[in-house]
Amino acid sequence: MAFPCIDPNCSVSDVVKDAYDMAKLLCDKYYMASPDLEIQEVNATNATQPIHMVYVPSHLYHMLFELFKMSDRGGGVPLRKIERLFSYMYSTAPTPQPGTGGTPLAGFGYGLPISRLYAKYFQGDLQLFSMEGFGTDAVIYLKALSTDSVERLPVYNKSAWRHYQTIQEAGDWCVPSTEPKNTSTYRVS
Repeated sequence: MAFPCIDPNCSVSDVVKDAYDMAKLLCDKYYMASPDLEIQEVNATNATQPIHMVYVPSHLYHMLFELFKMSDRGGGVPLRKIERLFSYMYSTAPTPQPGTGGTPLAGFGYGLPISRLYAKYFQGDLQLFSMEGFGTDAVIYLKALSTDSVERLPVYNKSAWRHYQTIQEAGDWCVPSTEPKNTSTYRVS
């Protein structure tokens, strides 16, 4: 399914179903089982209408897909390790071995960090709540109004330009930093 960059009428339930279907396919392939999906959609402004919002469907899809494929009731994560789950290259899954034939389900350590980055890009968030001995729940917070989810771009003005301007630290033979010194004015005593 092709996704536009920013969809002014993104159907949240459609993206949820697409992400679930792909995660289900992978889980069925690797584990021979997958849970069913139950969607309860509650639109606070109009109870008869599905939820639509201005968002990037591919970002929402990625976040949901990552959460669906790792969702379980596997005993939870210790509180001290929760933030580490959002570190790039950190994974609780074994590192996939090359040449095993097929796409790995997990193990590279990019899924959660990129998912949180996508959520935060438009002032949302992705948080994990773990109950040791039971499991971990994930919550994606998104701004429903497009006026609240403004893309924050870095300021690039004159003072920022000075900060990022490259500084040539030492001259080289091709591009000298200064003209050669006139040594005739210096005398050795």
